[in-house]
Amino acid sequence: MNDLRADCSRCFALCCVVPAFGRSVDFAIDKPARTPCPNLREDFRCGIHTRLRDSGFTGCTVYDCFGAGQQVAQVTFGGTSWRDDPASARAMFDVFPVMRRLHELLWYLTEALELAPARELHPAVRELRAEVEALTRGTPDELLRLDVDPHWSRMNDLLLRASELTRGRGRNRRGADLIGKDLRGAKMRASTLRGAYLIGARLVDADLRLVDFIGADLRGADLSGADLTGAFFLTQAQLDAAKGDERTKLPRSVARPAHWVRRQA
Repeated sequence: MNDLRADCSRCFALCCVVPAFGRSVDFAIDKPARTPCPNLREDFRCGIHTRLRDSGFTGCTVYDCFGAGQQVAQVTFGGTSWRDDPASARAMFDVFPVMRRLHELLWYLTEALELAPARELHPAVRELRAEVEALTRGTPDELLRLDVDPHWSRMNDLLLRASELTRGRGRNRRGADLIGKDLRGAKMRASTLRGAYLIGARLVDADLRLVDFIGADLRGADLSGADLTGAFFLTQAQLDAAKGDERTKLPRSVARPAHWVRRQA
């Protein structure tokens, strides 16, 4: 999934310009949409990248464009930046969120192809993925006219079936409100936590194997020592928003966040 991972060196800092954010625990300042962050340098690099968390910009560290930034910059607009061609800025900023949705679609579809128990769905998944990949190569005008919702609906149907085939008879906790819950050592193997609210939940040493995490809110959730082996539809951004340690067992699709602190002996 390398093409679906952000490569900031090939982007024009679109995530630092297009979204708006307000002063909060995630952002130290207010920033209007389509306005460059004051920390953005002329070379499209962040001036405080190595100390974002300490500077009050945790929200930046958990954002993931799924590779949409470099696709828009290098393919859709041919490598010409919005600074070099100000006339293209409006279209580029409009296209970016559309491309991000398409790339997120591709990320989930690609992960679905890794679920062996759902192999009967793989032909349909490949067909939809090929269609979406073709859409990402469209012109700016074509992308701006695109209605992504029907493709999301088709994907959602496929992912629901893939989840059921993979989890078997696991418990359904879809959309559950588990904010701040003490779930230490909980046996949640093969559950669905689609869209569940796990903000600040204590999942220390929990059994989260084969769990469907699509859309779950893991901000501040403590996954120290938890076993997420085989968990699926878990994005890097979700994991980056959580806490954990060196004992946390992770699926192959994500990397251990650099900010996770090693447990003290």
